[in-house]
Amino acid sequence: VSGAAGAVGSVVGQIGKIKGCRVVGIAGSDEKCRWLTETAGFDAAINYKTENVGEALDKHCPDGIDISFENVGGEIMEAVIARLNDFSRMPLCGLISTYNADPEASTGPKNFENLLMRRTKIQGFIVIDYLDRFPEGIAAMGGWLMEGKLKYETDIVDGLENAPAALSRLFVGANLGKLVVKVSDAPA
Repeated sequence: VSGAAGAVGSVVGQIGKIKGCRVVGIAGSDEKCRWLTETAGFDAAINYKTENVGEALDKHCPDGIDISFENVGGEIMEAVIARLNDFSRMPLCGLISTYNADPEASTGPKNFENLLMRRTKIQGFIVIDYLDRFPEGIAAMGGWLMEGKLKYETDIVDGLENAPAALSRLFVGANLGKLVVKVSDAPA
C-alpha cells in the first residue's frame, strides 16, 4: 500500500489484514512506519524518505507482489511495478506524486511494459463508483471498528485561515491519518 499512513491507505492495509493478506505499507517517516506496524497491524512498513524502496520491497516481499493499492504514482509506483507477480492487480486510487507535475511532462511509469508482461490488471476508481455498495461498506467498517480491528488517526488543523497550509501538508506527506480543518467547536 503506497501512501499507507494516510486516511485511505491506512484503512486499506487494515482491511487487507482482516481479509488475510500480508500487508506492506510505504510511508514517509519513521513515526508513520511505527504506527503502521505497531498500531495498524501491517506486517512491515517502508520509509521511502530514508530507505531504498526497491531494496526494501525485495526484503519484505521476497515472493513478489500480488496486489498493489496505488495512492502515489511516480518512482514508488515504478519500484512496485518492477516486482509485480504474474496476474497481479493494482487498484489505482491516486497519483499524488504527480498532481503538481508539469502537464507537458510524461508522468507515466518508465517500466510500463512490465504491466503487460505480468498481465497486471489495473483498475482506476473513484469512491462514488460504488455508491450502491455504501450500506454494505458501512456495515462492514462499523463492525470492524466495534470489534477494534480498525485503528485510525485524525490530524486536526485548527482554524479556517490555516486551510491552505493544511492542504499543502497533503502534498508533502506531513499528515498521519485523516487530515481535517477544524473551523469551529461543536455546538453544545
